[in-house]
Amino acid sequence: MSPPLLIFLALALGVVGWVIARARAYSFAATQPGGRLAALPAYHGWYVAMSVVIPAILFIVVWGIVSPGLVARSVLADPAAAVLPADGLVRQTMLAEARAVALGSARAVFNPQADVLVAPFRTAMTRFNLIGAAVTLIVAFAGGAWAFLRVRPDFRARAHVERMVMAILLLASLVAILTTFGIFVSLVFETVRFFGMINPLQFLFGTLWAPDPMSSLESVDAGRYGALPLFWGTIYIGAIIAMVVAIPLGLMSAIYLTQYADPRWRRWLKPALEILAGVPTVVYGYFAALTVAPAIRDVAVAIGISNASSESALAAGLVMGVMIIPFVSSMADDSIAAVPRTMRDGSLALGATHNETIRRVLVPAALPGIVAGVMLAVSRAIGETMIVVMAAGAAANLSVNPLEAMTTVTFQIVAMLTGEGSFDHPATLSAFALGFVLFLVTLALNFIALRVVKRFREAYE
Repeated sequence: MSPPLLIFLALALGVVGWVIARARAYSFAATQPGGRLAALPAYHGWYVAMSVVIPAILFIVVWGIVSPGLVARSVLADPAAAVLPADGLVRQTMLAEARAVALGSARAVFNPQADVLVAPFRTAMTRFNLIGAAVTLIVAFAGGAWAFLRVRPDFRARAHVERMVMAILLLASLVAILTTFGIFVSLVFETVRFFGMINPLQFLFGTLWAPDPMSSLESVDAGRYGALPLFWGTIYIGAIIAMVVAIPLGLMSAIYLTQYADPRWRRWLKPALEILAGVPTVVYGYFAALTVAPAIRDVAVAIGISNASSESALAAGLVMGVMIIPFVSSMADDSIAAVPRTMRDGSLALGATHNETIRRVLVPAALPGIVAGVMLAVSRAIGETMIVVMAAGAAANLSVNPLEAMTTVTFQIVAMLTGEGSFDHPATLSAFALGFVLFLVTLALNFIALRVVKRFREAYE
């Protein structure tokens, strides 16, 4: 039985438990003087229902993580697994093909030798699905029975239900932290493996990026893993060119919409501006590659630059800047609108012009929100991939010429992980090292934003 069906079964059992416990509480109320209970019957129902559903769902989550490994181990123990080769990559590919056919997500295997593994996979999946369903029922019934036996007239079910809800809310609030920690640990593990093969200083400060995924481990050239051109391309495209476009346009848009625009215009312009954030990045990539990049090349040729390329950092940066305008504009708009009106009126009453009030009162007071929007936009820009792939090219150049082709960290991460190289090769592991550096940069940007926000918020409270 699939996890969604198991979850549906747990929810159905929870509904049954809620009805039965509520009815039992009402029966107690009928026998009590004045019909008073320590908690409303509905709370008794929720207590039993949550005691059924929560343990069952926790088991389903754990079983969903453990059962694929148990299925694979069962298949490997089958005599049919003797056809598997010793090569780890081919072995895993054959197992994946047989599993896909057994699940019904593929019609046939590509490797004929994997066909004999389909039947063992189906048998193992059926057996472990039945085990999972049986244990889910046992866990649900055990939790429900334990809670049902506690339903008494003096039982304070409301306090227990509220504690359960608090625990669920706490777990939900920890999801982001645990996810970030998991990402960090996985990146650190693979990055340490990479730095065991390549000198970290060579990686961080080397100027030549030309890894060869097909080379043997004995002939790896550490001098070809200098990532400095990738870091420069990421900063140059995402944090310089894109910000030169996004910050002025976004901030001026926010000032116009909050201070000058007629309310009727604002109702139309603000949603229209925010639509830019919902456009798929591949569409921006097509626009950059088919419209902006050729136009930049033609203009460059017209003014006498003969070696202008149709792939350039300028094209990618300009389109990326347009894409992130809503991040700057929306945050700045909300921050300026949240400035107390008394500050604006006081400035005007002292004789300042509207322009001076905006520059010297409203914008400084709204600076925390503006900085937060800018940092969010920078983080979004340096993590962009499709626009760089389609408009900036794949050349790792360390140059300040915006008309040259450049590449970024995200592009190279995709390139290294989508090839056919082994995960034991430094070319593949370099993607994790690049991701780790990008993670640290984003973390540093968020830290700077928090520090700036804290400093100026204290100044204007």
